[in-house]
Amino acid sequence: MTFKATISPEEIEKLKSAEFNGEVTILDKIDQTYESSIEYLSAQKIIGFDTETKPVFQANSKRNGVALLQLASGTRAFIFRLTELGMPDSLCKLLSTKKIIKVGAAITEDIRGLQRYTKFAPRGFVDLQSIGENWQIKEKSVRKMSAIVLGVRVSKSQQLSNWEAEVLSEAQIHYAAVDAWVCRQMYLKLLSTPKPLVKDEKKNNS
Repeated sequence: MTFKATISPEEIEKLKSAEFNGEVTILDKIDQTYESSIEYLSAQKIIGFDTETKPVFQANSKRNGVALLQLASGTRAFIFRLTELGMPDSLCKLLSTKKIIKVGAAITEDIRGLQRYTKFAPRGFVDLQSIGENWQIKEKSVRKMSAIVLGVRVSKSQQLSNWEAEVLSEAQIHYAAVDAWVCRQMYLKLLSTPKPLVKDEKKNNS
């Protein structure tokens, strides 16, 4: 199997919508639910990773801090409301261990945003934008990459919504969960797909 290098908006619109049907846990305080969530995530080998930030619509305005951190397994998604939680030590520890692979896209900016709360040493991160090239995928956005790799359409309708809202809408929660979960699913699909031989390798093998 080989993946397409690029995909058009028209092709994406024809695809089925990406659906995460697992359990979503929203965390805004350190309690038993928080502790059990960290315990669950700490036992995973691969988790999807993403963040959301309230957009700024005025030019030259200061950028808002990261509002949400999303981490997902194959069946569960966890949304950490950082404006309430900050970055507790246990969460930093999770993001600093090599034992758990954290998969996202354009993760450098996400990590920088998280470190504005608390400095931590990021380890075990995989950036889909970097590794996609190994399968000759030229697209970089989650929307286009998920269309190519998984054949699904990730909605971006909530991207510019207020992630610091007192109560997140169902649409926001679903969007946030999908964005982290789909990164993990893409990574697993790529790993199970042989990398195409580049021209030099073909010559050497002929």
